[in-house]
Amino acid sequence: MIRLEYFTPADFPQLIDWITDPKLLMNWSGSLFSFPLTEDKLAWYLADTNDPATSDALVYKAIETKTGEVVGHISLGGISRKNSAARISRVLVGNSTARRRGICQGMMQAILRIGFEDLGLHRIDLGVYDFNTAAIRCYEKAGMQQEGLSRDILRYEGEYWSLIEMSMLDHEWRALHG
Repeated sequence: MIRLEYFTPADFPQLIDWITDPKLLMNWSGSLFSFPLTEDKLAWYLADTNDPATSDALVYKAIETKTGEVVGHISLGGISRKNSAARISRVLVGNSTARRRGICQGMMQAILRIGFEDLGLHRIDLGVYDFNTAAIRCYEKAGMQQEGLSRDILRYEGEYWSLIEMSMLDHEWRALHG
């Protein structure tokens, strides 16, 4: 089982250790950061976040409840109270040894619960690069629906990456979790 807790400066070194190369950083954050990831960059990323009443972003670390180990990172950003919507981003299962153990599923369920139940949102979306098939499977298992494809949206080292847009609406969440 996965529990989400707010990401803090104390968590910076671990996230930096997980982001081992420029391609992983680009896959995780798009063009938000440049390699290498640093504590200064993460301090900027965390500024004005994690106040559910006023912030437009909530940034979390994922903790495996059995072991207490921090196993991932996820954020809910672009929170629009006017439109009752938000966007999941920067999803990362930290250690490669932790992959394929349901951690991504647990993180998605936890962030969707926060969005739909705690914040009362109507719509939550995300974007995932089309080559990231493991993440796409995770998001589909969580109930996210594919909406479309933004073709060749990012250029990385001479190759173009396309982005699949996915979303879930509150009534879909309720149907899955009654």
